[in-house]
Amino acid sequence: MNWKGKKVLVVGCGISGIGATELLEKVGASPVLFDENIKVDVENVKNRFANGTKAEIITGQLPKEVEDGIEMVVLSPGVPSDTVFADSFRKRNIPVIGEIELAYLCGKGSVLAITGTNGKTTTTALTGKIMQEYFASSYIVGNIGNPYTSAALEMQDDTVTVAEISSFQLETIKKFHPKVSAVLNITPDHLDRHHTMENYAKTKQDITMNQTKEDICVLNYEDSYTEEFAVKCPAKVVYFSSARKLQNGYFLDGEDIKYSQNGEEVILLNIHEMRLLGIHNVENVMAAIAISEGFGVPREHVIKVVKNFAAVEHRIEYVTTINDVDYYNDSKGTNTDAAIKAVQAMNRPTIVIGGGYDKDSQYDEWIESFGDKVKWLVLLGQTKEKIAACAKAHGYEHVVMVETLEEAVNECYKLAEAGSAVLLSPACASWGMFPNYEVRGRMFKELVHKLKES
Repeated sequence: MNWKGKKVLVVGCGISGIGATELLEKVGASPVLFDENIKVDVENVKNRFANGTKAEIITGQLPKEVEDGIEMVVLSPGVPSDTVFADSFRKRNIPVIGEIELAYLCGKGSVLAITGTNGKTTTTALTGKIMQEYFASSYIVGNIGNPYTSAALEMQDDTVTVAEISSFQLETIKKFHPKVSAVLNITPDHLDRHHTMENYAKTKQDITMNQTKEDICVLNYEDSYTEEFAVKCPAKVVYFSSARKLQNGYFLDGEDIKYSQNGEEVILLNIHEMRLLGIHNVENVMAAIAISEGFGVPREHVIKVVKNFAAVEHRIEYVTTINDVDYYNDSKGTNTDAAIKAVQAMNRPTIVIGGGYDKDSQYDEWIESFGDKVKWLVLLGQTKEKIAACAKAHGYEHVVMVETLEEAVNECYKLAEAGSAVLLSPACASWGMFPNYEVRGRMFKELVHKLKES
């Protein structure tokens, strides 16, 4: 595509919008950075550009004379694609894309793309590590925290890019075409944005939109949405399963991860050879192996990296032990399914810190997963009353309400007995109290270390 002089409207002044604007300037386009929020500090936004910017930055209302000259729109992931604003451009046949599409159009090489409600970050990080240790040029980008746009122009024809892609980012793809894709699972999340599970599932499955039978899509055999999707998936499907033996695919058999082709089984590794904790991480590992082998990386290299790979930050991340109480940071557990998996991974009596921003989620299955393992539930944030009422309805009475994360950590310290664990796994987004789950998780770790020092 010829970007020279093209007037592009970038919507959203966050990290994605800034990354898209920087990329557009580098390829010779004329970007306009826009945010409807009048509280956005324009000078602060300018200062966040590493090498300055010549882009016009507008907040509040987009002037008609600017709008009339726009030739393309790039939406940040946090901006819904179904707004009247976005539709007004589509009605004039002006392309509306997202940062992932923009980066893909400007980048080179092969893309391995991973989506799913849970497990994306761990699977992406592990797959990325496998690629980085095998190929001379490889990048880990996307929803994992490194904008795809920031690396696009560094990519060459032999580059392998591993991308974590969220449902928000998938709303605006057009030509995005991964060689290998993965849909790890689909469980209720972001229904305030996607409105129905059908819309949410379709958005996730759109990662395969441009794939063919020459490409591969890795799917979870135990997920009803992905199992149903397999019939119409345009790519060659490769399955993994944590619950049953497969004639073809990757599966967990007792404590061994195996691969089967036409019923011929091979043991790949024992789960105790891994440094990751919990059945959900066994699924993540199987997905990463399937993606890597599907792309042609030798098995011995893949298994070697898997055995040495440790948990990513904020995903059931061990923090420290105080008075024989283990503290875990699972701030990335921003929905009930992720929080359930974190509880299941705990091998001690556990106190859970939960609550946060309300994404129209229901908490019944999360509460039911507690069993005898979760001794106390410490709640904070917008959803604390809703979760407390749900817990009461299920006969769970050991609930403590607090106002701040510091109060929550201090309360856990008082309640915890030797031999137990404290788990921050909120089952909710961080918005309202924190800018993102990373800030929440790091604050939790700081508070815990502060406790240990005192």
